[in-house]
Amino acid sequence: MTVPASAAASAAAEGRYFMADVRTKRPTRRRAVAVGEIQLGQRVFDLVIDRRLPKGDALAMAEIAGVQGAKLTGMLLPLCHPLNLEMVRLRCVPVPERAVIRVYCEVAVEARTGVEMEALAGVNAALLTIYDLSKPIDPALSLGMVRLLFKEGGNSGLWLHPLGLSAEEAGSYQPKALPTLDGCRAAVLTLSDRASRGVYADDSGPVLARALGALGARVEPVEVLADDVDPLVDRLSALAAMGIKLVLCTGGTGMGPRDTTPEALARVATRRVPGLAEMFRSESRHHTPLAWLSRADAVLVDDMLVIALPGSPRAAQQGIAIVGPLLAHARAMIEGGTHG
Repeated sequence: MTVPASAAASAAAEGRYFMADVRTKRPTRRRAVAVGEIQLGQRVFDLVIDRRLPKGDALAMAEIAGVQGAKLTGMLLPLCHPLNLEMVRLRCVPVPERAVIRVYCEVAVEARTGVEMEALAGVNAALLTIYDLSKPIDPALSLGMVRLLFKEGGNSGLWLHPLGLSAEEAGSYQPKALPTLDGCRAAVLTLSDRASRGVYADDSGPVLARALGALGARVEPVEVLADDVDPLVDRLSALAAMGIKLVLCTGGTGMGPRDTTPEALARVATRRVPGLAEMFRSESRHHTPLAWLSRADAVLVDDMLVIALPGSPRAAQQGIAIVGPLLAHARAMIEGGTHG
């Protein structure tokens, strides 16, 4: 979580530090892979590979040390959140042509914050262990090229290091971006009396439109309607007839007298998709306890998937982050694909 610039500047001026407040972030599956190298002379390299160092097997001990280093990251770095890691894997790969040992550390967890520091700490612990076991033979060793290869999860999804991954690295770790919608025709409807009258600009609809576009959808149209059942029913019926395959609605899902989006969806639906709405409320509770008051809904209108999300830009952003990873698979199922 980013500390506001003014708060950060004030903290720096006063010599204070912050552990990021992640209480309102949603736990997601997160994974990170880091890599680093130790340059050995040919003599040391041969001893390491043959597992004949005087102090013992450097490669086996490095893997153990890397796991331990990842697990202890929260104790080593003062502002790093302690995490109950669910998976740590170390891999030591010899590079004979350069007399190098390349070390990879893969870490995974379901949490509110990422595990890139744990992956980097694991790599460094493993590299230092190889150094420690090798230095009695020759202390002229060099550590370097330590970097984060990629991380997954959270709101940012997949991040890849600008230097990229080799074919071997990509094959071993298979970084996963969000499934794309591959040109799926989509629409966004904002339900708001005041926005429809021009009292204020609609900010929620563009948030959803940009998110759908980033997933590969063709978003057209993006419209604002008043909070009324009949216009929404008519518009959803027309969009289905036009061949639109996905509609995200924002607004009208509260408990106010003019919040009637779920009633409109009930009128036009051919099938309900209750799991999406249940998941939205359950996951949204991490952002606010008021999530349980939401009447977010999801239905099918023939083969068009319609999801109704809350009306604020922030809630729309949080909502698409929750349901977005499922949209491509949902569309594939609607079109006759498998559940795998």
